[in-house]
Amino acid sequence: MPDLYDVAAIGNAIVDVIAPASDAFLQAEGLEKGAMMLVDPAQAESLYSRMAGAVEASGGSAANTIAGVASLGGRGAYMGKVADDQLGQVFAHDMRAIGAFYGTAPLLGGLATARSMINVTPDGERTMCTFLGASTQLGPDDVDPALIESAKILYLEGYLFDPHEARRAFAKAAGLARASGRKIALTLSDAFVVERHRTALLEFVETQVDIVFANESELCALFETSDFDQALAALVSRPLVAAVTRSERGSVVAQAGASHVVDAFPVEKVVDTTGAGDQYAAGFLHALAQGRPLPVCGRLGSLAAAEVISHYGPRPQVSLKDLAASKGL
Repeated sequence: MPDLYDVAAIGNAIVDVIAPASDAFLQAEGLEKGAMMLVDPAQAESLYSRMAGAVEASGGSAANTIAGVASLGGRGAYMGKVADDQLGQVFAHDMRAIGAFYGTAPLLGGLATARSMINVTPDGERTMCTFLGASTQLGPDDVDPALIESAKILYLEGYLFDPHEARRAFAKAAGLARASGRKIALTLSDAFVVERHRTALLEFVETQVDIVFANESELCALFETSDFDQALAALVSRPLVAAVTRSERGSVVAQAGASHVVDAFPVEKVVDTTGAGDQYAAGFLHALAQGRPLPVCGRLGSLAAAEVISHYGPRPQVSLKDLAASKGL
């Protein structure tokens, strides 16, 4: 089948509600700074009512990555479940407006479209409380074999390990990609996801995955160690590409014993780290789909991450394609 897409992604389709917050607010609400926790509808409504004035934007980790791929001039497709409600319609419109293919049928009746309430402290750190809503209803029937088989890379979101039906969709997509000879990329998503599903994630990494994205805390959680070098060595002992972000220290890209340290692009002010890892993955995957060397993949990932942390919201506000060209990438 011809390569119609550079990247096809599957993830939780979420609308982000992003607001500034103080450390005192987080403490008063019993929120662990920098973490992601799942909340039920009542908790979501309660927290929303006490948050500061917010910006609402279509989000979801893998969806943000596809938005970045599109901004770089790449061809992206996305699968994720929303409800047939106002937020769901906004999400679908936003995905198509950026030039990505989005054709997942909406959920009729039942749970509302997922939303993530993101409180951003003055240091740019984000603390997320997520109501998964309709996104948990993504199932195997929502996986389009034609999309998987016509994409160079399948990108899977680790958050899908939480809902049972979504994990079945995850497994089906991976099986289709493997049978079609496509690359499979996985983002670990969150250290708490890793801790909840460590055994299953390790098995999946060892048997299915070609490219792993993680930040330092997620990587260390996967191998139950505080030693970054030890965790990285454990990951790259497997036949895969590892792309590990380390905030202001940049990232490390490694494969088969070869390791490349990629510096972070300078940012005048870190406003909001929401989407930094998602956009790093976008730049990396876009470059990889074009056959570029791994250090260049990491460099483009770092540039995309730098753009998104300079403003509120998880998606680029300028053309990443033009930005990359201005940097010689």
